Amino acid sequence: MAHLIPAGWREVGATGAALREIETLQRLADQLPDAYSLYHGVHWTNIEQAYAVYGEIDFIILAPDGKLLLIEQKSGFLSETPEGLIKKYQHQEQHIHSHLLRAVQGLRSRFAGTDSALSIEYLLYCPDYLVKNPLTAGIPPERVVDASRADALAAVVQSLLPLSTLTPQHKKVSRFLGDLLALTPDPSAMIGRADQLVTRLSGGLASWARQLEFNPFRLRVCGTAGSGKTQLALAEYRAAIDAGLKPLYVCYNRPLADHVQSLLPAGGRVASFHALCDSFAREHGVTPDYAQASMWSDLETFFVQSQIPQNWQCDVLIVDEGQDFSESWRDIVLRLLKPEGRAIWLEDPLQNLYAKAPVKLDGWVSLHSYANFRSPRQIIDLLTALEPHGRPVQAASPFLGADIVVLTYPHTDTSRLQYQTKHAITLCLGAGFTRADMALVSFRGRENSALLQLDYLGSHSLHSFTGQYDLFGVPQFRPGELLAESVYRFKGQSAPALIFTEIDFAEFDERAFKKLFVGMTRARLKLVMVMSERAHRCLEEKIGSLVNLG
Repeated sequence: MAHLIPAGWREVGATGAALREIETLQRLADQLPDAYSLYHGVHWTNIEQAYAVYGEIDFIILAPDGKLLLIEQKSGFLSETPEGLIKKYQHQEQHIHSHLLRAVQGLRSRFAGTDSALSIEYLLYCPDYLVKNPLTAGIPPERVVDASRADALAAVVQSLLPLSTLTPQHKKVSRFLGDLLALTPDPSAMIGRADQLVTRLSGGLASWARQLEFNPFRLRVCGTAGSGKTQLALAEYRAAIDAGLKPLYVCYNRPLADHVQSLLPAGGRVASFHALCDSFAREHGVTPDYAQASMWSDLETFFVQSQIPQNWQCDVLIVDEGQDFSESWRDIVLRLLKPEGRAIWLEDPLQNLYAKAPVKLDGWVSLHSYANFRSPRQIIDLLTALEPHGRPVQAASPFLGADIVVLTYPHTDTSRLQYQTKHAITLCLGAGFTRADMALVSFRGRENSALLQLDYLGSHSLHSFTGQYDLFGVPQFRPGELLAESVYRFKGQSAPALIFTEIDFAEFDERAFKKLFVGMTRARLKLVMVMSERAHRCLEEKIGSLVNLG
C-alpha cells in the first residue's frame, strides 16, 4: 500500500463529497507498492474547497528515486476540440494540456533553487470519459487513462514512474513537497464535518426504526454507543410536535437532558427522571428539601401515590438511558403515557454503570443495533479486544484513527496525575483543538475525584458541577472554560477531543470495562487516556501493547 500524505482520514469519502477523487485515492493507495508516497488533496482540510493538492493537480506520486508523477483527474464529460481536450465549467473553458504543463513548469521553477533538477512525469485521468481521438487530445496517448482502462491506472503509473531503489534525491524532494504543500490536518475544519458525517450515518436507525408498525407501539431499542439512539429520540420527539401531539423525553442524567433540550423545539417536556419528580412535586404544592438525604425517595413516593392530571399525560414517551432505570421508575413514567400513546425505550447494557438489573418490558418489541458510528474504529477495535464476554459491537465510523495517546502516573501520586492531565490538555491544544472542543472526563465519580473539585488545573479553568443545587433544583457549575465531568455524568454526550483521566483499577473486571467503554466512546476525533501504571499493566496483560505511550 502506498504511503498517503496526509495520512489517514480517507474514510471521509462516506460523505460523497469529491467521491470520484476519493475512489481514485483508495485505488492508488491499495494498488501501488508501499515504496511510493502519494500526496493528495482529498482530505478534510479541503473538504469545502478544491480537492486539488497543487494547482489543478489532484495527486502527486513520489518514487523512491525522487522522481515525481502528477495526476490531474477530470471526472464527467470532456470536449474534444482541435485545440485538444477541454473541460467546460459554468463560466469558462479549461484547456487540460495547458493546465498540466503549467503545473509541471511551476513545480520545476520552485525547485530550481536547489542543487539538482526535478524529474516530473504527468498523467491525465478521466474515469468517466472515453477519448475518441487520442491523436488530437493534445496529450500523448500513453499519458491519458480514460474510462476504457481505468482499472489499469496503477499499472500505467508504474510504467511512467518505475519502482526504483531509494536515493538521497527522495529525501530532498520529500522535504520540498512537505514545505510547498503544507498538508497539515486542521481539526477545526474536521469537527463540524465529523458531526455531519456521524449524524448522517447513525441517523439510519431513526429512519427505519420509525417505519415499524404494531399496536400498541411499544419499542425497546438495545443500541450500542454511537448507534443513533439520540437521533431516533430526536426524530420521535419532533414528529410528535409536528403532529400536534405532546411528547415526553426522560433520561437518567441531568447533563444529557439539558443537552437534548437544547436540540428540540418547544411543545413537549424534556427532563431527567429526578428533575421530572421535582417538577411534579412543585406543581402539586410540594417544595423539595435538598438538605434531606431521603429527598429523592420521598419524591418518588409522592409521584407514585398521586393522581396523574391530564396536563401531565403524554402522547409519545421516550425513555433514554433505560439501563439505568429501576422497575419502579419504569412504572412511574409509564403512568404518564396515554393508553393509545407511543413509547420507545432506549438502552445500552454496556453503559450500565450502576449494576442495575435489566427492566422487564413484557410484550414490547425489541430491536438491537450493534453498529457504533460515532467512535473512530481504532477505539472500537481496542474495546473489542478488551471486552470480557465478546458481546458484539461493530466499528462503523467513517474515521479510522482516534490519535489515541496514553499517559501514565503512579496511582498514589496526585501531583503526577495532575501533571499528566495538564500535559493531555496541552497535547490537544497542540493538535489544533480549542478548549471548547475538549472535555475532561474523570473515571471516578465527582466525590472521589482529585480533579473535579478544582477550580483550576494549571492555567486551565474548569467548568464542573459543584455538587450543589439552587432552590429550584438547578445544578450549580464552576464558571470555567474547559468542561470537566465524571464518566457517570458525561454518559450520553461526546466531544471532538476527549481527555479521559483518573483511570485507575487494581483488577480489570466487568465494572472497569464498562466505565472504559462509556468514557472512550465519548471521543469523536482524538482520545488521550491518563491512567495509573497499575491499570495500564492490567490492560497490557490482557491484550499486550495498548497504544504508544505519549
